[in-house]
Amino acid sequence: MGTKVKTKKSNQKSPKVKAVKSLQVILPKTGGRGSRGQISVRHIGGRHKRLYRKIDFKRNKFGIGAKVAAISYDPNRNTKIALLYYIDGEKRYILGPEGLEIGDKIISGEKVELKVGNAMPLKNIPVGMQVHNVELVPGKGGQIVRSAGAAAVLMAKEGTFAHLRIPSGELRKVPLSSMATIGQVGNLEFKNIKKGKAGKTRHLGIRPTVRGVAMSPRDHPHGGGEGRSGIGMSSPKSPTGKKTLGKKTRRPKPSDRLILERRK
Repeated sequence: MGTKVKTKKSNQKSPKVKAVKSLQVILPKTGGRGSRGQISVRHIGGRHKRLYRKIDFKRNKFGIGAKVAAISYDPNRNTKIALLYYIDGEKRYILGPEGLEIGDKIISGEKVELKVGNAMPLKNIPVGMQVHNVELVPGKGGQIVRSAGAAAVLMAKEGTFAHLRIPSGELRKVPLSSMATIGQVGNLEFKNIKKGKAGKTRHLGIRPTVRGVAMSPRDHPHGGGEGRSGIGMSSPKSPTGKKTLGKKTRRPKPSDRLILERRK
């Protein structure tokens, strides 16, 4: 459907390019604990040390061309990132789209070439085009369609909104002035990767999930009993005693009115 963008797949290896220290910051470990030292998110802790790479989600250097200097691994996300050298001397990281290669030249602006890696407002992108890193609020930076292999399809334009079919299957309205990047996010094979061992998830900072029925009564409402036993109550509970099965936990957001078709 609609316009397609040609992409080329290559096994080209990235040359050794020095890390841009100004675009990296230390990512502190929280262990899932808040400012009071109490666990607020379970199953977090013990990951490998990481440096966070600052990604340019806004793509707001309009009219200034850039060259792809390197495509590198990022431990903080499931897709690779591309290092851009702008002609004015600035360096930035962006999400690596499928088909983008070292040496390619890209640009962002109001009206630019329909080429993988280029960014422009949705109002200037043809219907049927695949896009990623889409803004929900103009100027805030891309918030949706950012994971490996993800791509949204521009289905229609109506008034001041564009209709986007996002990877979850949801159809939602997004302002036409929102920025989006042409193409599909790279690393399509990520969904086929198998962890292989328990240690892999520990390196990622994911600690084991223990069943409530395997705990003692002081640790979980499901705990206790002699031998294997049921939960012993009318409905399953969370560790804090709140209902977990069928209990709605999502609060309505103002942006929910922009959803035309839900993913379910």
